[in-house]
Amino acid sequence: MATRRTLPLKTATQLGLMLRAARKAKQMTQREVASLIGLSQNRVSHLESHPDELSVRQLLAWSSALGLDISLGERGQAPLDSEKWEW
Repeated sequence: MATRRTLPLKTATQLGLMLRAARKAKQMTQREVASLIGLSQNRVSHLESHPDELSVRQLLAWSSALGLDISLGERGQAPLDSEKWEW
């Protein structure tokens, strides 16, 4: 079983860097990501540099396109176990 790597995210700048790094690790172009999430290549380029302008909907679509999960948890704690929560 592969080890899951999680990274803490504390700034919008980090988010942009993480999205770019994940895209490149998957050997995907901005155009390919744009096509999957319904944006133009220019917009993907802009959002990688200005991630504070991403909507939650765009972030969720982008994460899905790159095969990423988004997790929330208290700082310094292990990620929350979603099976223990009522949705």
